[in-house]
Amino acid sequence: MTKSNNNRRPVYLTAVGLLVLSLGAVFVVRSFGSESGADGFLGGGSCDDPTQIQLHTTPEIQPQLEAAAKSLAAKKDKDAPCLQFTISPVKSSVDARTIANKGDSTPDLWVPDSSAWIPQADDGDSIPTIVVPSIATSPLVLVGRNENFANISSWLGAFGTTKPALLDPGSESAGLLALLAVGSERSKTSATDSLVSSVMVPLAQRLGSMAKPFTDVDGVFGRAAAENSQVVVPASEQAFVKYQDEHPDAELKAVVPQTGTLVFDYPIAVTSKADNNQVITEAAKSLAAEMLTDAADQARDDAGFRDGLLSPLTGGRGVGDIIQLTKPTPSAVDKALLDWTRLSLTAHSLAVIDVSGSMNEKVGDKTRMQLTIAAAQQGLGLFPDNAALGLWTFSTNIGPSHAAYRQLVPIRKLNKAQRNTIIATLQQQKAIPNGGTGLYETAIAAVRAVKENFDSSAVNAVMIFTDGKNDDPNGLTLTQAIRQLESLRDPARPVRIIALGMGPDVDGNELGQLAAATGGLSYVARNPGDLQGVFINALQSR
Repeated sequence: MTKSNNNRRPVYLTAVGLLVLSLGAVFVVRSFGSESGADGFLGGGSCDDPTQIQLHTTPEIQPQLEAAAKSLAAKKDKDAPCLQFTISPVKSSVDARTIANKGDSTPDLWVPDSSAWIPQADDGDSIPTIVVPSIATSPLVLVGRNENFANISSWLGAFGTTKPALLDPGSESAGLLALLAVGSERSKTSATDSLVSSVMVPLAQRLGSMAKPFTDVDGVFGRAAAENSQVVVPASEQAFVKYQDEHPDAELKAVVPQTGTLVFDYPIAVTSKADNNQVITEAAKSLAAEMLTDAADQARDDAGFRDGLLSPLTGGRGVGDIIQLTKPTPSAVDKALLDWTRLSLTAHSLAVIDVSGSMNEKVGDKTRMQLTIAAAQQGLGLFPDNAALGLWTFSTNIGPSHAAYRQLVPIRKLNKAQRNTIIATLQQQKAIPNGGTGLYETAIAAVRAVKENFDSSAVNAVMIFTDGKNDDPNGLTLTQAIRQLESLRDPARPVRIIALGMGPDVDGNELGQLAAATGGLSYVARNPGDLQGVFINALQSR
């Protein structure tokens, strides 16, 4: 908040150069457009030294705020404060980062599309103060073709049976709220951690592998509307209604899963550090009050926004009455963003598969080797094309110079040729009769190999599949192996072991210690049928 002076900075006016002059207050309502040589204020009379208030808003509700500012300015109240509003459209996530980083363009007032961004604007000293909880609302909906909504029992159920196109959760509220909805609805469902992972891990991998994440909701709606498309799009009801108005022939509908939904709540927060006399706070409240008039109510509804009570839109538009999910806590928002960032990173991994003699043992009508190869092939499908994967096998004395490991497929990007090579090589593998499990030597060599070709843009890991414990009589002890793995550990270039054990003979404690020495994790599937779930959990542990 600053006083105007002779060295006024230029502002960007609307096309008509909107300027409102009243006896009590002056408001300049602007959007990004042509640049003016002055700040647009032609002050005089009792308001020749206005307090300037910079207000940033999520773009879609800017017209409603501009109208409210015009209405407030038109009131001829001589006791009103002398204020000048400059209203700029800025994406909520961008403002959150700017405020958190104490950037030069930090506004005095902020209207994000979701209060989920408010805690993300913590600059280390304080968090912006919400002074108006909501000036409009819009529920999160799922948009797609009618045939894609066979399962709307929950957000997770819908995601698991369609092809969700989430807008980038790190920058777009619709994507973030979709992740949060999956978490919030779990109090109403019986979804296990494994079930959630089986849906969300492949989704994060698929969307994270895109060269450019989805940020244009209209563009994604277009994908969803295409004939035979399986794409569904989490978006605000307001965005959907607006798209329908502009594309009346699009065969799209919006639904809310039966568990309920989260809401875009459009709060007003004070972000100024100079708000000593409460002028900015009171200005925010006055602006909000102008959005509750009858005229403002109609304009808001016409634009596709609901009121603060979530009353359905008029004319049968939108999704009607909704059930609201519990609002996520700031820590839940932090976790959702962190988990998505972690899960959507591409992988630079080496799969290392046990081919010792015990892998010949049968479980039902298949050997452990066959079950492991099947699980590895299924797991391969979870990796996106921009991931990189290689393949080794291990058993005592199978490599050059009696090494306990054999290098089969170098780590390369998973293009079609690499996938086919890995699958064909996997299918050729057989357990070696009387072969021992040279686990320790192999683990150390594999970590070294991945570290030598470290990819700083990816999660670097060694994925070890085994049914037993180390039984190389001429090899290292567990203590020696752990010491060597710890010596290879580098926080700047982390390579983690993800150990996947299977069967009744596997030593979970041994695997756990080896993995922990690298900062990794281990998983044990006592029942071979659990291998796919174990693989999903391993990917999630990155």
